[in-house]
This record gives sequence, structure tokens and C-alpha cells, in this order.
Amino acid sequence: MKVKDALYEDARPYLELMRVHKPIGVYLMFWPFAWGLTLAARRQRLDFPTYVGLFGAFFAGAFVLRSTVCTLNDIMDREFDRKVERCKTRPIASGRVSVRAAVVFYLAQMGVVLGLMGLLSRGAKVWAVVGLHHVYPLLKRWTNWPQAWLGLAMNWGLPVAWAAVNGAHVELSVFGALLMGSWCWTVLYDTIYACQDIQDDAKAGVKSTALLFGVWILPMLRLFAAGLVVSLIATGVLAGFGVAYYAFAVGGVTLHLVWQFRSVDLGSLRSCGEIFKANVWVGGLIWAGLFGEYVLS
Repeated sequence: MKVKDALYEDARPYLELMRVHKPIGVYLMFWPFAWGLTLAARRQRLDFPTYVGLFGAFFAGAFVLRSTVCTLNDIMDREFDRKVERCKTRPIASGRVSVRAAVVFYLAQMGVVLGLMGLLSRGAKVWAVVGLHHVYPLLKRWTNWPQAWLGLAMNWGLPVAWAAVNGAHVELSVFGALLMGSWCWTVLYDTIYACQDIQDDAKAGVKSTALLFGVWILPMLRLFAAGLVVSLIATGVLAGFGVAYYAFAVGGVTLHLVWQFRSVDLGSLRSCGEIFKANVWVGGLIWAGLFGEYVLS
């Protein structure tokens, strides 16, 4: 038992680097993969066992990719993290993991990511090779709109999963609408997330839309929420979806967003954290609508 405890204590900082104890980010990164897969499955009338297998594979891929990006983020942001109350206990910022050890760990994780990419079809590799996630940590230093880039990075699984089934070609109208909506969604939830650290970020020099929007933050968040709903409606019209999609992906998401705005207190760290986590249900509702269309087709 003592050996197990010792091994766990040695591994614990690295598990924290991977954010194993905070799985919400995995789900948020996974949902666009699930959307792209389900859209492709509907078009190709993919058999259900194959669909389930790919669903699990993309979840595993999202887990590894998100863990890798979190490690890189902590390496790059270690000086910022030491100045932010919520982040100063992270493994690198607190000194529990050296920068050299973290870099080696990151490279090992990247080896796994590249190995998983090698299993993708040629069409999916065309999309997966774009390393959007690894640029995001730098943008917090250069622009007030890092969430705009994150909106692309977090949702890039959409074309990757589609291409894994259908090849590199995508239906630009449908994908453009859904990608625009998911981009609005990411800016929405990550701006709420950034509100947790808004005072510390201002002192540390970390840029974000939460700081940029200032007193206009609620109207801007409502604008992005409206952008998500309008894009979901456009996706349904362009793809010729039916009742299942509109009930879950449009109706369900709209009601959930109304609840979010009635519940959130942007001045409360706890409230912002809870609403951020609740956005997992938005991704799930969109998937439920798409899955209903797949089953009914």
C-alpha cells in the first residue's frame, strides 16, 4: 500500500498538469468531434457499431490532446500563474514540477498525439495537421482576443471527425454555419471562465475578452449567445434537419442559455466556474439533436 501511495504522489503533479481532476475541458473539446462524426454518419448511413467505435476513439483523442495542451499552457504561463490566486498552486508555478521535466512530459504526450494522428484517414490528416491548439497560450500576451483563436482551436475536431468518415471535402455551407456557432459558443463560455481571474489577470498583464469588454460584458455575451442560436438554426435549414434537431439543438440550447444568463453572477468566482462547467450540456444538446437526425435517417 505504501508503494502505491508513493507512486501516486510522484505521479500526482503530472496528473494535475493533464487536468485529470478537471475533466470539463475534455468534454468541451470532444463535443465538436462528436458533432462532425454524427453529421458524417448521417450522410454515409454509417452502421451503429462503427459509429460507437469512432465515438470512443475520438473521445480518447480529445482526452490526450487536451492534456497535452494543458501541459504546454502551464509551461508557457508559469510566470503568469504565480501572480494569479487560482493558478499559483499549479505544478510548475508552485515548483513541484521543473520546467525541464514538464517539457519532457509534453514531448512524450505529443508523441502519443502524433501516433493517434497516424491512425486517421488521409482526409482527416489534412485537417488534423493544423496545430491551432498550440498557439493559444501565446496569444494571451499579444491580443485582447485570445478567445477568438480558442474558438477555432476547440472546435477544429468538427472537420477532423467529418473527414475521418467522408474524406477531406466538407460541405462548406453546413460546416461554416455550425463552426461559426461553435466559435460563438467558445468565446461565450471562455469569457465567463476568464471572469474568474479578471482582477489578477489585469495586474499580471494577461489579456482576455473579459477585460476587453469591461462594462459591456453582458451585452457582448448575449450577442455571442444569439450568434450561437442563429447559427444552429442556419445549420438546420442548410442541412434539411427535422424535429429532433430543432427540439434539442435549437430549443434545448436556447433554454439553457436563458438559464445561464439568469443564473450567472460575473462578479462571483464560484458562479462563473459553475456556469462555465454547465456549458458541457450545451455541447451535449447539440449532439443529441444531430444524433436524433442520424438515428431517424
